[in-house]
Amino acid sequence: MNFRSIAAAAGLAIAFGAAVPVSAHQAVETVTPNFRREIPNIPGKSLIAVVVDYAPGAASFPHTHAASAFIYAYVVAGDIESQVDGGPNRVYHAGESFFEEPGAVHRMSRNASKKAPAKLLAVFVADSDDHTLTTPIQ
Repeated sequence: MNFRSIAAAAGLAIAFGAAVPVSAHQAVETVTPNFRREIPNIPGKSLIAVVVDYAPGAASFPHTHAASAFIYAYVVAGDIESQVDGGPNRVYHAGESFFEEPGAVHRMSRNASKKAPAKLLAVFVADSDDHTLTTPIQ
């Protein structure tokens, strides 16, 4: 692993790892960088993947992503309730997927179960110089 890869992974960890609880008593997600690579035939774009683990009852803050980011989300395990922009509030089960357009607001993302964990793989296509990929809406 070269210095650039280590720096990119550290940047992702900082960008995603600073989870702030929705309330003092509510669990939040854990985001782990999984992959980052510039796309050689699309100059200025990178493919970035993160794994989002939700403990039972855990949720994400409403948030936006980098303005350049198109996101594909795949539910690896469990059930995840999600709402993007003004779309329907829906529960996605393991094996199902959804997407977020650039500039979308992810209004809700949470584990639909209070008893079992859930896991999501989020894959971004974003500008290579976008280092803050997720911004909570306060």
